[in-house]
Amino acid sequence: MSIDDSVQIKCTRCKSAFRERARRLQNGFSRQCPACEVVIFFDEDSQNPNIKLAMRRARRLRKELRELEIAAFVMPSSGSGSSRLRSGRGRSQARSEEE
Repeated sequence: MSIDDSVQIKCTRCKSAFRERARRLQNGFSRQCPACEVVIFFDEDSQNPNIKLAMRRARRLRKELRELEIAAFVMPSSGSGSSRLRSGRGRSQARSEEE
């Protein structure tokens, strides 16, 4: 299952929408609008509702991504590669055994 890791942002000047990765959208981040090239500064305490909404969505998405990473770490997939790593054999040893 894959999850889209980007957040939609509405430009403060031209109102066009574009996307940016949630991991980048944190306090102090700035991005240029691809349509009108105005520089948008992202801050949790911004007065602009578009920026506040994007920051809130990014925070929520980062939390979901962290939870998915933790779940994947706790419950590793049952693949042949993971069992080789648990058995103590590295990739080169496992390859030579397959050949």
